[in-house]
Amino acid sequence: MKRFLVINGVNLNRLGKREPHIYGYTTLAELEERVKKQGEKAGAEVLTFQSNFEGELVERLHLAEDEGLNGIVFNPGAFTHYSYALADAVAGISVPVIEVHISNIHTREEFRHHSVIAPYAAGQLCGFGLTGYELALDFLLKREG
Repeated sequence: MKRFLVINGVNLNRLGKREPHIYGYTTLAELEERVKKQGEKAGAEVLTFQSNFEGELVERLHLAEDEGLNGIVFNPGAFTHYSYALADAVAGISVPVIEVHISNIHTREEFRHHSVIAPYAAGQLCGFGLTGYELALDFLLKREG
């Protein structure tokens, strides 16, 4: 059975409450349930993890490789724009990572336009709302290798 991980970074525990005009009203728990069900339908297991702490996110990325997971859907939140520690962690593992953002980071404030993680990710999805998580997981489920 293939196994995948959905990691949500800083402030994503506030989904459904924080700026719902941008991020919507769906909670993190509801999102996690959606992607877990998607994985089950495809015969895969989907694990989830959220932290507001950079070091915990780094450690979870490392652990994903040690566990032999098949892919990671990763929304680093604001860490996207400046966390070289997370960029190095993504670069340092062989597990494919799809970077996901709920909003279109390229149409928002200037500081959000750049991702230090994207050069090391297998792909990036942004602006598709929570559906971006499902699209990323679908890609990983269909990915060969």
